[in-house]
Amino acid sequence: MQDTTPSPIHVYFALLPGSLVLDWAGPAEALRIANQTLVALGQPERFVQHFVSPTPESMSSVGVAVTGLAPLPDTLPSPAWVVLVGLAGHHIDVSGAEAQALLHWLRGLRPVAGQLELVTVCAGAVLAAHAGLLTGRRATTHHLHLDELALVDPRCDVAANRVFVADGPIYTSAGVTTGIDLLIHRISDICSPTVAVQVAQAMVIGLRRGPDDPQFSPFLHHRNHMHPALHRVQDAVGQQPQADWSVPQMAEVAHTSPRHLTRLFLEHAGIAPLQYLRRIRLATAEAALRSGQNVTQAALMAGFSSDTQLRRAWHQFGRGGTPSQGTGRARAH
Repeated sequence: MQDTTPSPIHVYFALLPGSLVLDWAGPAEALRIANQTLVALGQPERFVQHFVSPTPESMSSVGVAVTGLAPLPDTLPSPAWVVLVGLAGHHIDVSGAEAQALLHWLRGLRPVAGQLELVTVCAGAVLAAHAGLLTGRRATTHHLHLDELALVDPRCDVAANRVFVADGPIYTSAGVTTGIDLLIHRISDICSPTVAVQVAQAMVIGLRRGPDDPQFSPFLHHRNHMHPALHRVQDAVGQQPQADWSVPQMAEVAHTSPRHLTRLFLEHAGIAPLQYLRRIRLATAEAALRSGQNVTQAALMAGFSSDTQLRRAWHQFGRGGTPSQGTGRARAH
């Protein structure tokens, strides 16, 4: 039998003297927690992390030495991500020997979506621009470095006031905590929205996306809150939408009363429990239809009692046409 296990993604954090610790430590922790979450779900780890530098030791932005760094690799496996992070100061100085060595290495990269991707945090985008990797691309960076980015590469379409920007195999973020936002976005894409939600919960941060990014997965809608009981219910519903859910059954998962659960949903998630359930079921049905299932099969997989109930939800949430006609343009609302 052919092994269908996806290849792990090798993630290379390239560090220079003065690299901002939070720019790389936060994303690295997000990837670690994603691996931990996957294992708990009975799935293999997806991320292998490497910390590389032109020198085996580098002094961080807070004065703590980072040792045991691997050299910049001659070749990269596929798939791989290269992560560039910001440096301390209002201007990115690339005159030093270490920065020049990193830029020389970066100029040899040829990013291709799904094979070799570039991720930048904060002023890491400026380093990428010095290496010529952002020419003809849309990108963002920390607001203090927007003008610098435009100056370094005038052919880069610099986007201001963005949490992060995705352009093909290039992902750039505005800085510091937005690097975590970006990595959680990528974890959602690579692993699943459920894993991304659990990573966000573990890191005690809200789910956030930039306005230029694809619309939220329906499984991430209404989850930009910190209430653990609601997250338990939403996890359970998302994992088994076909179960015979009712508000009392959801309340049992949350260890609260049905009335209180409804109040919590409205206050923290901005939606009633059964309406949330219908949205998840509709999203599940849409995914089934896109994969080739017929309307009856999709309705059953999603937990709808009949084709008629699926069609009713389809129109209730503003989908055009009918389930059998509208799968090609289905969107999350």
